[in-house]
Amino acid sequence: MGLLQIIASTLANIAPAVSFYFGFGVIVGGAGVAAPLTIIVAMVAILFLSNTLSEFSKYRPSTGSFVTFIGMAFGPAAGAAASLFIVAGYAIAAAAIVAISGGWAHDTLKLYLGIDIPWQLLCAGATGICGFLVARGVKISTLWAAIFFYFELGLLLTGATAMLIVNRASLSAAPFLPSNLSSGLAGVGLGFPLAVYAFVGWENSATLAEETENPRRNIPRALAMGTVTIGAVYVFLAYATEIAFHNNAKAIGNSTIPFIDALRNSAGPLLIVAYLAGITSVFSCLLGLTNSQARILFSAGREGLLPVFFGKIHPQHRTPHAAMWAFILAALAITLVFGWNRDPVKIFDYTGTLGTIPILMVYLATTIALPVYIVRFHNSEFDAIRHAVIPLLGVVLTLFPLWGLVQPGQPAPFNLFPAIAAAGLAISVVYGVLLAHRSPGLVQSIGSYVADEEY
Repeated sequence: MGLLQIIASTLANIAPAVSFYFGFGVIVGGAGVAAPLTIIVAMVAILFLSNTLSEFSKYRPSTGSFVTFIGMAFGPAAGAAASLFIVAGYAIAAAAIVAISGGWAHDTLKLYLGIDIPWQLLCAGATGICGFLVARGVKISTLWAAIFFYFELGLLLTGATAMLIVNRASLSAAPFLPSNLSSGLAGVGLGFPLAVYAFVGWENSATLAEETENPRRNIPRALAMGTVTIGAVYVFLAYATEIAFHNNAKAIGNSTIPFIDALRNSAGPLLIVAYLAGITSVFSCLLGLTNSQARILFSAGREGLLPVFFGKIHPQHRTPHAAMWAFILAALAITLVFGWNRDPVKIFDYTGTLGTIPILMVYLATTIALPVYIVRFHNSEFDAIRHAVIPLLGVVLTLFPLWGLVQPGQPAPFNLFPAIAAAGLAISVVYGVLLAHRSPGLVQSIGSYVADEEY
């Protein structure tokens, strides 16, 4: 795949409609009218993190992504622990998208067609379609992910532009003035974890190393371009939504889905645009996340960090079908088992938050691993800015949203999530230590499958 294809897969994985619909109200609740500034700060934080994957990918582009990079820097025990921990985190976070795929489709069908199909069945249907497409091949699934994403993007921009035109009398620079931040920097901090979560999926292109043309050049470019593009989209949507609400932060905070309410009040006939954008968003996201995140599971199975079953390749389509089906079905199982009698939006909130904790912890470990890896294997090429200062800033900026997710005093069940994540980390570390002790050859297998320049 070329640069534009892997960027499309990355943007599809991020799913801007779903992330913005359900996150912006919370961000405004923390930052106030100047909420777009929180999004910009989150984008900068992700750019610092993308430097880590970019630098690693220049030296060792790998489908294993975080797992390979941590394992190369800290050894096989750390790599095995990271593989189990991040796959579990990704599967839990993916359950949020699976749940909302059924919930959003249910609401859309009921509102516009009067059809009332249980959202659980729609989840299962979406999962089956996704599994079929990704198992058929990365090109066909990426093509459909791109089609869904660009359709989604067009609908979102159409709705936002309509809101700006209708409410043009309220146009102002207020959303970008630091003086409008509620409680100053503390206000930024309140919505910052969710703003960072809205970018999860930015790392998608790194796991497509073996399918990418010239991965050492294209992956770093895709990481940066994807992050900046989606950041610009979020800022535009945020600005349009605030203008439609006449910069009334309280009203936005009280709205369950501010973008929907803003479009309903500004251009009611276009409301279907927002609902269609939501449907295409969840489908493109399911395709993008399964394509990328299941490849980490595949790579770990192929290298012996996890059961070899996950490292199987389809004899005809040459896809890591076992890992893909296992990953997406695990996300579906989490959705149905733990959310059968719950509202899908609640499942989205719970699993999205819980899954993000291990993901951020692995981001943190990978950022710390970069200078260690460069000093160990490429010491003559060590650059203080790229390999020390920027990673240090990345660590600081990662700790900010991570603390927001684990700090004491959160309401139930969010107060239980830090303990659950800690237990998962402990299990992963024990697993990694035992596996490394039992299989000393792991030190040679980690990172042994590296995408070549000529792939």
